[in-house]
Amino acid sequence: MLDLGRTFLQSVERSPNTLALVDGDVRLTYAQWHEIILRVAGGLRELGIKRGERLLVVLQNRWEMATLHWACQFAGIVMTPLNWRAKPEELDYCVTDSGAKAVVFEPVSADAVHASAAAQKVSRIALDDARGTVSFNALLNANAAIIPGEVTADDVSLILYTSGTTGRAKGVPRRHRHERAAALAHVAQNLYRYNERTLGVMPLYHTMGVRSLLAMALVDGLFVCVRRWNAAQALASISAFELTCLYLVPTLYHDLLAAPGFAEAQKGSVTKLGFAGAPMSDGLLKRLSTAFKPELFVNHYGSSEVYTFSIDQDAMRKPGSAGRAGINTRLRVVRLDASSPEDFAAVNEEGQIIADLLGDEAFEGYWNRPDANAKSLRDGWYFTGDTGFFDKDGDLFVSGRVDDMIISGGENISPVDIESVLSLHPAVDEVAVAGVKDERWGQRVVAFIKRRDYVDAAMLDTWCRESDLVNFKRPRDYVFVDDIPKSPVGKILRRKLSAGEYEMDTTINPTETTKE
Repeated sequence: MLDLGRTFLQSVERSPNTLALVDGDVRLTYAQWHEIILRVAGGLRELGIKRGERLLVVLQNRWEMATLHWACQFAGIVMTPLNWRAKPEELDYCVTDSGAKAVVFEPVSADAVHASAAAQKVSRIALDDARGTVSFNALLNANAAIIPGEVTADDVSLILYTSGTTGRAKGVPRRHRHERAAALAHVAQNLYRYNERTLGVMPLYHTMGVRSLLAMALVDGLFVCVRRWNAAQALASISAFELTCLYLVPTLYHDLLAAPGFAEAQKGSVTKLGFAGAPMSDGLLKRLSTAFKPELFVNHYGSSEVYTFSIDQDAMRKPGSAGRAGINTRLRVVRLDASSPEDFAAVNEEGQIIADLLGDEAFEGYWNRPDANAKSLRDGWYFTGDTGFFDKDGDLFVSGRVDDMIISGGENISPVDIESVLSLHPAVDEVAVAGVKDERWGQRVVAFIKRRDYVDAAMLDTWCRESDLVNFKRPRDYVFVDDIPKSPVGKILRRKLSAGEYEMDTTINPTETTKE
């Protein structure tokens, strides 16, 4: 299999004069970008960073971030991107854990880098007016790397650090062949054509952002950098560059629909929608389908560890379904207490989703974390920690995380199907369901609602009673909030809701309890 450097060369050779990268006033064709990438690769080598060593990068989605990603692939250096909002202690941990030889940063991440003791012990490559030991401009002015071809598909391409919401972040090393297989699958499963154009908004420290970057190179496409999410600017980019495909988390689609001027915006060039990172509510699915009328609407379910678990290329066909295993993957659902991958859950029985580690996109184990490997890797299968079930047609439904499961009165209750019912109420803008400690029930089901129009607990309870939601899953409390807390990539942070870490909407009836 080709390594990723040679993969990029394919596009340079096929389409040297095609626009490849946009970031504000920066416009680069494939040939122009390739020259810059080789100079940056040469500059990294001149700093003494060798093949197989790690480069920690703490940048927003700017052209330099995308350039560094490709430069590392050419030089055999392991790209190790980190959230630009990372705190000093997170930097300390990741610099030390990865054994990074250098850190790249910009003004927005400079305070954390300067406050990190571990970062102060390595080379610090600074952008703009940030202070470091070397400037990024020095890399741009370096001699272009002469890559002798020693990089192979078996070299490690990057290490992605998981969010670490339930403990220490885990490094996920992925080889060139894993990354290329995942990008090829992304192209195939989203039916991308040559010269597709996408919005580069998903963070390049996240698997979704990396996949968009690689997929566009595979099809000689355009990657339009978005440093910080702004729905109005995203609409402007869609119009200005006639973008053809979007791959976002549900939260960003929600923001896009709510942006001023959305109805009038020129968005007809977008023919393909894809989403991942979190389930999409039935209500949002319907609104997007009406607004864009896409020829393809893909629900993609995956992870950093195994990029694709499953794909549904018609998200409206069976709302809530994550479809079936991707082209590089085998999936099973095993019982929640399973100790073996052979302990299958029955049809419609909620269990834990697991994936075959022999899949072409699957990682081989966590970086320096035998404890995490022991928990998640068993008998050749990756135990995802996600809950779900197969229906009678063989379609997968993802219901949440094992840790998110609400146990109330001895019943296992998943938040996702409750959220789907409530999301369809016309006055509900966003909804999240979580378990809150209760002396009698252990946990009680609480729905946290961000309103679009006036609605109260009694109205929502009636809505649930008139749906097909079984009674024991019906929320016992409704809390109206200003916003639903989410991670930087749009995942609902239920633990914050359970812990009371939210701002209530106090305009009308802030908290109400249903009648039993």
